[in-house]
Amino acid sequence: MAVLFSAGPARAQYADDLTASIGVASDERRQGLSWSDGDPVVRGRLSVPVYEGLSLDGATVALWGSDRHDGAAAVVDVGPSYVRQIGAWRLTADARYHLFVGASGQGYGEIGAGAGFLMGPISVDLMGSYAPRQTSIGGDNLHLSASAFVGVPGTPLTMSAWVGRSSGDVRNPAKAARLRPDGTYWDHGVGVDYLKGCWSAGLRYVNSSIDGPSRRDAGASMVGRVGLSL
Repeated sequence: MAVLFSAGPARAQYADDLTASIGVASDERRQGLSWSDGDPVVRGRLSVPVYEGLSLDGATVALWGSDRHDGAAAVVDVGPSYVRQIGAWRLTADARYHLFVGASGQGYGEIGAGAGFLMGPISVDLMGSYAPRQTSIGGDNLHLSASAFVGVPGTPLTMSAWVGRSSGDVRNPAKAARLRPDGTYWDHGVGVDYLKGCWSAGLRYVNSSIDGPSRRDAGASMVGRVGLSL
């Protein structure tokens, strides 16, 4: 399994055995926003299969004192995920709690679901994630996305493109700015990924519709990463 690369949507996968990975990236981008203030990060992930498509997943990312998350040194994402393949369709569901190490009162949970359709080397995915109203994020947050992946025949390369939209109710504007700095916004990008044996690498262009002072953490950026499956 390749290291999750948070510049854009990730394809859900399931393995029969325990999987783990470690990697580095030039930035930690989620839904178009930098969680590491544009600094490089180290990432690790572990997935433990439970039963026929159900797994328990954990991931941690070093954030080095993220301003977006009140100086958090790292984020730990934990929760179950479920994947079911029905013919050419792939259905997914997951729940995640984001725990921020070194920052008080910043944790929040969200749920997600999606459907993907495989047509030869092309996969088209529709995904959604929802964080219910929580004090730490100043309201609720809904992110919807569409993405496409194309495997380049005869090569270990996969091309991808995606677009997403974040919206939600605001109860505390200062806290809601963590996930939506300018209110409702769009994110988009394109990328190329390389997978050879246990090694993986990728390069992605990421951008969003966010303008103004927050563009340092939400504007156009090239994000690179390398990873190793263990």
